[in-house]
Amino acid sequence: MKLMQFQIDDIIKTALSEDINYIDVTTDLLIDEQSVSTARYVAKDSGILCGIDAALRVFEILDGGSKAEVYINDGEEVKKGDIIARITAKTRALLKGERTALNILQHMSGIATMTNRCVKLTEGTKAVIADTRKTLPGLRILQKYAVTVGGGKNHRYNLSDCAMLKDTHLDAYGSIGGAVAALREKLGHTVKIEVEVGSLDELSQALETGADIIMLDNMSCEEMKKAVGITNGKALLEASGNVTESTLAAIAATGVDIISIGAITHSVKAFDISMKIDK
Repeated sequence: MKLMQFQIDDIIKTALSEDINYIDVTTDLLIDEQSVSTARYVAKDSGILCGIDAALRVFEILDGGSKAEVYINDGEEVKKGDIIARITAKTRALLKGERTALNILQHMSGIATMTNRCVKLTEGTKAVIADTRKTLPGLRILQKYAVTVGGGKNHRYNLSDCAMLKDTHLDAYGSIGGAVAALREKLGHTVKIEVEVGSLDELSQALETGADIIMLDNMSCEEMKKAVGITNGKALLEASGNVTESTLAAIAATGVDIISIGAITHSVKAFDISMKIDK
């Protein structure tokens, strides 16, 4: 997955506008406009780095003459104490952009690190770790990119990507068979259909419709094993609902194809990184 520059810039400019009203009353009144400094990013934890280019872009926007040396790139392992990068720019730009850049880098690295832990917990199985749409408003592109950097896969990016019949859709419309048939009459040939089921009976109904993907919602591992046997490769099976790092290995062992985890984007712990200015 590649991030497009205009998307990154829009997010950064929104964040900077939120952080600076018209001046930085500390920096602008304290630091000489011509002052130039060098700062370093230092890891205070160990994991997978993500978002370094986006973080450095903050300083490019604030100071077109900024320069950076990057020692650790997205997707690479970082250890506590490692110097990730050095940035030379106007001191005012470094101080004004510090929090925005760190917010981006810490959050994206946290997602990549947690995703990578989940991927490792499912090694030896065919299960793929995927994200969901449970993302922070305005940050989805960065969060989904971070998932791929950690070794995971992206679920649908938005509501236009896949026709997904959740329990709420089925409650509003009616039967699984009727809903899938109605969608097929209107969908283009490139759009897949996914159906959420909560029981083995509903699984059988979904299979009869020829759904491409079936989500097993909050099923026990025993039920998921039975679902894998019943499906027998006729559709992709996605496990979802209350998935945690402690249950991942058991879920993957059932034979499901995909395990989607909302927590890797909506509840991730920020990766600890600090910015220090060289004296």
